[in-house]
Amino acid sequence: MEERNESQDNRELYALLNLSPEASDEEIRRAYRQWAQAYHPDKYQAPHMKDIATENFQRICEAYEILSDPHKRQIYDIYGMEGLTSGLELGPKLNGAEEIKAELERLKKMKEREKMAAHFLPSGTILANMSLPRYLDGGGLLEGMAMTSEIQSHLSKRNDFTIAGNLAVNGEEGGGAANALFRHQLSEVSSVEFVASVGLRALIGVQTTRNLSSHSTATMGVAMSLRDGSLNLSNLWTRQLSETASGHIELNLGPQSSIAVGWQKKDQRRSASGELKLGTGLFEAAVHCTHRFSPKSLGCIVGRVGSSSLEIEVGGGRKLSKFSSVRWLYIIGIQGISWKFELYRGGQKIILPILLTRHLDPVFATGAFVIPASLYFVLKKFLVKPYYLRRSKQKALEEEKESSAQVKEARAASEKAQKLQENVANRKRNRQLETGGLVITRALYGNEIVLNNLKSSSEISFESTSDVIDVTIPLNFLVNDSGELKLHEGVKKSGIMGFCDPCPGRPKELYVEYVYAGNQYQVWAGDYEKLEIPKGSHRI
Repeated sequence: MEERNESQDNRELYALLNLSPEASDEEIRRAYRQWAQAYHPDKYQAPHMKDIATENFQRICEAYEILSDPHKRQIYDIYGMEGLTSGLELGPKLNGAEEIKAELERLKKMKEREKMAAHFLPSGTILANMSLPRYLDGGGLLEGMAMTSEIQSHLSKRNDFTIAGNLAVNGEEGGGAANALFRHQLSEVSSVEFVASVGLRALIGVQTTRNLSSHSTATMGVAMSLRDGSLNLSNLWTRQLSETASGHIELNLGPQSSIAVGWQKKDQRRSASGELKLGTGLFEAAVHCTHRFSPKSLGCIVGRVGSSSLEIEVGGGRKLSKFSSVRWLYIIGIQGISWKFELYRGGQKIILPILLTRHLDPVFATGAFVIPASLYFVLKKFLVKPYYLRRSKQKALEEEKESSAQVKEARAASEKAQKLQENVANRKRNRQLETGGLVITRALYGNEIVLNNLKSSSEISFESTSDVIDVTIPLNFLVNDSGELKLHEGVKKSGIMGFCDPCPGRPKELYVEYVYAGNQYQVWAGDYEKLEIPKGSHRI
């Protein structure tokens, strides 16, 4: 497969006018005049031909409008049509590629924020604590339950408002709280938040966040309890240590003073984090490691030790769909042995911890881990994997049908374009025949593997295969008065007027047979490869 960079996909307009990406303004004007003359709707009397000409003439005019404008052309060369449709504009202050890139990213983020502003963003968690020992002792299976819910609304580009609430029940005791938070973006580097809470944690507070540099952020806040009037001061500093690692220090001063130091590191396949927290009568340390076996599955291990805890969590998870995933965790510690099931769906979570036993029996501990793990692998092999394979095949068939419809539409468009080219192509062909010049006798474009078979199977007809199209007419149309044909390097050939992509996602090439001065020639050219004919090295 040919190597190409991202910018080569942003050259369809050059292909449409058969121009080099380095074409001068004069070359662009000259190419536009030639194509406009051939495709102008006034040249055709038949209604259906006039409609075809109008459609293709509009494409030519759009290409010329963009390529003839230096600012639009610069954006198109870097970001393609996406850059032009995003609202990016260049002026005297935006000339460099980095400045253009930064401005485009800013506009993208602004559009994303505007899109999100039209919606509420709900999220919530349901936690149901279950206890098998309690059930065996004659009590209920459900030991306690907690629910949290949050709705975030973007009031404007700079203002967010969040309402949240939580309820918790443990045995015969319960309580709840309601929270409200207003966030205002003061500038691109700083923001301020006001928070109020009623219920179990009745308080009011304010905190501000500022980006100290491109790598450091500081957050400072103060909160006052409405129950006893006590104050709590908080400071959080975060710093980007490298491209994949960051660290933070958090200091809290108040009734429960504490200091915490943490770090986290994340790349495509692994992530790890750790935190050490010291406070008044408090000591906690935790480490969390996750490894992604594939885009859909992961494994994790968590260790916690502190003044009131000592436990290890081992488990894994799997992505069920774009918005859903599940996790299973095995927990062993001083409080006993537990399972934890987690279901994530969008912004909603359901967490189901199940306490199996309060005793650390080695046999039971081994069985509690091995049995469900073995069951998972059995289900994965005989149920889950076959199900996803069937679903993948079904999805592939649907995509193939959709691609087939797109190819059919593209073929129809190329056939219409060739109808407009046919008369001019025949006149050029006859003129070249009279002078012994360049005549394209056969030209095929499409699947690289199929066309390579021509080298050993020239008797087989490939015009009828769905992966190849005949482009003899477009190439004869592109032959100039001097009897030469030039296709430019780095420009995808499927964008040439009269061409199309007959096999999306597959490597393509162009095969050409031609005669010149009474001799026969043939040549193969890659999709982005430069082609100049006639050439002596092509002679059969």
